[in-house]
Amino acid sequence: MSDSKWLAERFEEQRPHLRAIAYRMLGSVAESDDAVQEAWLRLSRADQAVENLGGWLTTVVGRVCLDMLRARRARREDYVGSWLPEPIVTIDDSPNPEQEALIADSVGLALLVVLETLTPSERLAFVLHDMFAVPFDEIAPIINRTPTATRQIASRARRAVRGATPKLDADLAEQRQVVDAFLAASRAGDFEALVAVLDPEVVFRVDAGLGTGRGARPPIEGAPAVARQILARGSRLAPFAQPALVNGAAGLVVGQPDQPFAVVGFTISGGRIVDIDLITDPDKLPRFVVEG
Repeated sequence: MSDSKWLAERFEEQRPHLRAIAYRMLGSVAESDDAVQEAWLRLSRADQAVENLGGWLTTVVGRVCLDMLRARRARREDYVGSWLPEPIVTIDDSPNPEQEALIADSVGLALLVVLETLTPSERLAFVLHDMFAVPFDEIAPIINRTPTATRQIASRARRAVRGATPKLDADLAEQRQVVDAFLAASRAGDFEALVAVLDPEVVFRVDAGLGTGRGARPPIEGAPAVARQILARGSRLAPFAQPALVNGAAGLVVGQPDQPFAVVGFTISGGRIVDIDLITDPDKLPRFVVEG
């Protein structure tokens, strides 16, 4: 076996792990694949042997994602409406192994939205240490800090994540009951029934994409306001919605399974919906993997 073939096979063994890191860093399947591909290009150009291949690739993907996050923050002022992560969607209840690797450890939309509020350095320190157990002395050089400072950055990020992430209802069947009740109330135009499944402080976000103002709006908060918005604008879409898994949680796709024009992710806590994330950005929709 040639050295190049051996290296390519070792890299492929690491690919699922690297994609999982990149998705948590970037919240985008497409950008994650770009980051992993860049890591392969750097590895293939390396002029000396890499002893700890997994650690080396993790560091490279971390650096690439950090640069991508910083560039994204510079562009964010041009973004219309809310920015939401690229969802991972299946129509049945069985994500394939590749999807499972991306959404393992409860990486739902709610957590990815919270991670987006962190600085790039905070996000990297939190993701690598808290999610992948990378030591601080290996993370520190990536963000040009000391291990002690990196530990403090990760601690700050951890507090922010814990403070902003609700305790989620883990049972998928119970989640589906809540989403089914939401959908039934939306289809029936039943304001009271809709409010009943919403948390009093529910937040409704819409991601229509970069540079597309149609349908984009600031987040709407509060059960009555969200219910009115759903019934005013979303009830006509409700007949075209069907159940789906969105990042491993009960959600909806709107439109044909092979060509949806919207995805709805829900965060459910205490039997009520605390977040509704509507994604209509066409750049995020085509990457759905639809099964069943």
